[in-house]
Amino acid sequence: MSVHDQMMKGLLDGAILGLISQGETYGYEILEKLKENEFPEISDGSIYPVLLRLDKKGYVATRMVKSDNGGPKRKYYTITELGMNDLMEFKKKWKDLNLGMNNLMRGVQDVE
Repeated sequence: MSVHDQMMKGLLDGAILGLISQGETYGYEILEKLKENEFPEISDGSIYPVLLRLDKKGYVATRMVKSDNGGPKRKYYTITELGMNDLMEFKKKWKDLNLGMNNLMRGVQDVE
C-alpha cells in the first residue's frame, strides 16, 4: 500500500465518521454526501470496508431497516461514544495538520 493510499484510508475513516456523527445514515447516502463535498477518489466499493472497520472498532452502531418498496434491508449507522471520541481526536489532528500545511504552502507558487 502506497503512502497516498494509507493517507486516503485515514482521511476516509475520519470523513465517514464525521458524516455519521451528523445523524443516522446508510452506505449509499454516505457515498453521495462524500461526492457532493468533492471528496477525492471515492468508488462505491471503497466505503463499505471502512464502515465494517468502524463497526468492528465499536465506533458505530448499526441497525437493519426494511425497505419501503419491498427491496433488501438497509443497514443504518449511528456514531457511538467511542466513535465520537475518536472523531474529536481526528478533528484535532486534522486542524493541526491543516494549519501546518497551509503555513508551509503559503510560499509555494501554484503550477498552471
